[in-house]
Amino acid sequence: MDRKPTIFIGGGETPQHLRLDRANRHGLIVGATGTGKTVTLQILAEGLAAHGVPVFVADVKGDLAGISRPGEAKPFLDERAQKIGFDDYRMAATPAVFWDLFGEHGHPVRTTISEMGPFLLSRLLELNDTQEGVMTVAFEVADDEGLLLLDLKDLRAMLTFVGDNAKSLTSAYGHVSKASVGAIQKRLLTLERQGGDNFFGEPALTLDDFLRVDGDGRGYVNVLAAETLIRSPRLYSTFLLWLLSELFEELPEIGDPEKPKLVFFFDEAHLLFSGAPKTLVEKVAQVVRLIRSKGVGVYFVTQNPQDVPEEVLGQLGNRVQHALRAFTRKDARAVRAAAETFRENPAFEAAKVITELGVGEALVSTLQAKGVPGVVERTLIRPPASRMGPITDAERAATMAESPVAGLYDRAVDRDSAYERLQRRAEEVARAEAESRAQAKKPRSRSKPRRRRQGIGETFAKTVVRTIGRQLGRELLRGLFGSLTRGR
Repeated sequence: MDRKPTIFIGGGETPQHLRLDRANRHGLIVGATGTGKTVTLQILAEGLAAHGVPVFVADVKGDLAGISRPGEAKPFLDERAQKIGFDDYRMAATPAVFWDLFGEHGHPVRTTISEMGPFLLSRLLELNDTQEGVMTVAFEVADDEGLLLLDLKDLRAMLTFVGDNAKSLTSAYGHVSKASVGAIQKRLLTLERQGGDNFFGEPALTLDDFLRVDGDGRGYVNVLAAETLIRSPRLYSTFLLWLLSELFEELPEIGDPEKPKLVFFFDEAHLLFSGAPKTLVEKVAQVVRLIRSKGVGVYFVTQNPQDVPEEVLGQLGNRVQHALRAFTRKDARAVRAAAETFRENPAFEAAKVITELGVGEALVSTLQAKGVPGVVERTLIRPPASRMGPITDAERAATMAESPVAGLYDRAVDRDSAYERLQRRAEEVARAEAESRAQAKKPRSRSKPRRRRQGIGETFAKTVVRTIGRQLGRELLRGLFGSLTRGR
């Protein structure tokens, strides 16, 4: 008999469970606004955490912070639990860590410009091929020169350096367009105004801090406060893709584990793909396909399955379909498309039931022992044990004070990096230029000096002066930031 651990989702004709050893096969939670998607996300996060699986959720409405507090007993919740045979139902909090890219409602989340890399930055800034090439050159020059790219001011200084030295760089790195440099700088300014400068810097996030369990062996639910972030969809989508990419690069290959190492829930998933360049969608599809073998599950939460590209949708094995409304022909097509993704149940017509589902009710199909989708079942979703809805500022502050990462990321650090080093080079050259101009302005004596024999010491001194003069001349030709060939 198969006794693999599972998470109870809800009840209907047959109880519905998510197998832990199939939870890394990704999933989809979909339905119209107000049909219960957030509660489904919450009960899955609770169940995973209870089994020692860390979870990441993007809280775009502020509703998921309540997972950190025990729920309040209510008659309709008890009635639902009794109706579906949820005998173990009791109120309980789940350990949680709050994060925020802007550092307002959680511990700051930062990464460095170098860790983000030129590809994802180019996607974030929506650069064309030429501009992306210039961005890549900036990274390569910084690497060759030993200049750290940590925050936005480092990148801006590096791009200025590349633009000022475009001619000398072309032969070694390829064509550098000053117009492209200007366009990138303009987009960086826009990103900075959207709060991007808070995301780039140090201390950078250590991914192990997303993989924590508490003293009782329960996984932490990492709640990203995304109410402000969601207004910058490009930053939101790029951050999530960066996080997945970093996990893919750092975690070892483990195949299908007994339980996942981490499970992601991407709420408002359409923002990840809406208007995204084809290359970005391809990157998401690639990471989702490959990260499963690292033990990471990815679950998309959205209003319509058509919000998710087909190449991604086909990889989502565990599905919870809440109600969809069919007011237009387009809506009707979406309902039929959603119904066709399920393994048919002869007891009912899925396309018809999808439009009839009540709040907290869904069609559920999860992967079975051999990875085969189960027959779709009409299911009443179980009530959550934690609070449904937001928490107070005082409760949030208390949770953050007790956090296992309290004090690790809360204060930004500004190390000596590209901006500071390039600034010092510019100052050195400016001083040399000023000294050269001052030397040139000194009045010459009109009386003809009497010629005399020079001593060895004087001859040597004049030779040194001439050498310094030639060096100053070369410095003038090197431009504001100096030659790339100078010592680091």
